[in-house]
Amino acid sequence: MTGSSSDSHPLPAHVAAIKENGFAQWSGGAAPAGLEGLFEDTGIPVENIRHVRIWGLQVDDERELPGHERTSIPDEEIWQVTLVAKDGSHFEVNSELLVPASERH
Repeated sequence: MTGSSSDSHPLPAHVAAIKENGFAQWSGGAAPAGLEGLFEDTGIPVENIRHVRIWGLQVDDERELPGHERTSIPDEEIWQVTLVAKDGSHFEVNSELLVPASERH
């Protein structure tokens, strides 16, 4: 597994635990809708972890959003985990959806 952090973006504890384990499980116990059956139930291989910044939005035109002279959606920073499915395909998911697998494979 690859993945790194920099001084400006150290790995949060839950992400570091997933990286150290090398396998993850869904935090809710089951895969999110649309991903059921694609992954192993006991531990999903983790290929990569990376820090991602999702740019927000600001609208300054009242004609676009009546009643709102300035509307903004803040930037969001997440840790993205690349998971390997049973068929070898890769899926990138938000680390908040995962926990470290309870046992190594």
